[in-house]
Amino acid sequence: MRTLAVVGGGAVGLAVAWRAAEAGWTVTVYDPRPARGASFVAGGMLAPLSEGWPGEDRVLAFGAAALARWPAFAEQLAAVAGSSMFVAEQTLTVALDSADVTDLRTVSDWLAGFGHDLRVLDRAGVRALEPALARTVRAGLHAKTEPAIDNRRVLRALQSACAAAGVEIRAESVAALDELPHDRVVLAAGARSAELWPGLPVRPVKGEILRLRRRPGVSPPPARVIRARVHGRQVYLVPREDGIVVGATQYEAGFDTTVTIGGVRDLIADAETILPGIAEYELAEANAGSRPATPDNLPLLGHLDDRVIAATGHGRNGMLTLALTAAVVPALLDGATPEIVEAAAPQRFPASQMPSLSQGGVR
Repeated sequence: MRTLAVVGGGAVGLAVAWRAAEAGWTVTVYDPRPARGASFVAGGMLAPLSEGWPGEDRVLAFGAAALARWPAFAEQLAAVAGSSMFVAEQTLTVALDSADVTDLRTVSDWLAGFGHDLRVLDRAGVRALEPALARTVRAGLHAKTEPAIDNRRVLRALQSACAAAGVEIRAESVAALDELPHDRVVLAAGARSAELWPGLPVRPVKGEILRLRRRPGVSPPPARVIRARVHGRQVYLVPREDGIVVGATQYEAGFDTTVTIGGVRDLIADAETILPGIAEYELAEANAGSRPATPDNLPLLGHLDDRVIAATGHGRNGMLTLALTAAVVPALLDGATPEIVEAAAPQRFPASQMPSLSQGGVR
């Protein structure tokens, strides 16, 4: 009987645990607050193309490969949950001024070089797709293949899938990986992963989101994910059955997850600039989480030693890369190394950042 400890009970940890259990491992998940970390505070965008920028070729390739895994993964989760994971099928990135229009064309031209056809729409084209957007919107980049999922629905489905597969979930913290009695360990502790493997290049990046609930008689949310830059700040609006998720601020604030007045003010002001009708929505929730970021915006997926595998550092793309991570970690456990994982190997960072067994680091 092969035993596996998964340290971290967010979306990544739960998905890995589910897949590993299906592959024959006896799995235990450790997390003091399962399904309540950064995965709980997410928009659910699957947008590797719209979020790309020239020069980020490796991030684009990894994100596109991750997106391709989602349809089958979502279908399996839907079979567990009895409902679809998707809340939108497309993404529209809009521009308010001439500089942003130029940026949209730059991204479109860059993506075309990789075979991705994202069309830049003029003002009339944007309004034809989303007539409720502000009249100040000048142009839009239309991504027909970039959907969005309901992150909390995904978390519930993963918890159900784990239970059905026999995964044990313990609401406990882990002080050191060496204390776990299991044959193998997957480190999926998000922004706190470096506390268990010192030197691992993962840091917390604070992100605040708002959940707005549609009131009776108020216009419905956009049919697509809407992304924009307002006063230099990124903002996105992701539809939900009962309203809209608005995000997300980004701060280098350590593990502080306090929701600030300034953050809420900026999100509301920026969102209203793009979609004036949100002023009539109810402010249902303001929340913040710590995203696990790496220096190059790619996750850490691979062996740290002969017992421990990293599945962390997914940053703002945790939901996007979820399906791919769930597929490759069981392969890594069985000794295979899928080609796509090479770009995310922890060893791409200097050896001085990666403690070895001989260094006696706390694990």
